[in-house]
Amino acid sequence: MTDCIFCKIISGELPCFKIYEDDYVLAFLDIHPVSRGHTIVIPKSHATNIFDILPNDWMHVCETARILATTLETSLGSDGINLMMNNRQNAGQVVDHPHVHLIPRYKNDGLKHWPSARYEDGDAEQVLKTVITKK
Repeated sequence: MTDCIFCKIISGELPCFKIYEDDYVLAFLDIHPVSRGHTIVIPKSHATNIFDILPNDWMHVCETARILATTLETSLGSDGINLMMNNRQNAGQVVDHPHVHLIPRYKNDGLKHWPSARYEDGDAEQVLKTVITKK
């Protein structure tokens, strides 16, 4: 993709602070980090999001994220790691290329978890019924 910023990083057209690279994935520091060490893991093959990434590429992204989460936590001395992936604009996806965020967490870092709610009576059962019949 000629207009994809992540494809330009993969090709070397744009620079990055590379953490890891192999034949399938590239991991680099986010230029707008949420926390120190915030890393992005991307497949080298272009896709748009989780809905069209090839299974083999997804497998490599996930395994790289797992390994790098341990590396980041150990080397940076963080107190935990959040893994995030935004898919589609309304979920916060900004770059149309699959990417997983590894966000090191530090005690008292000020980051908050998203708000939660409870299901209304019968709604959980309805969601379950809908999901099971659609898979």
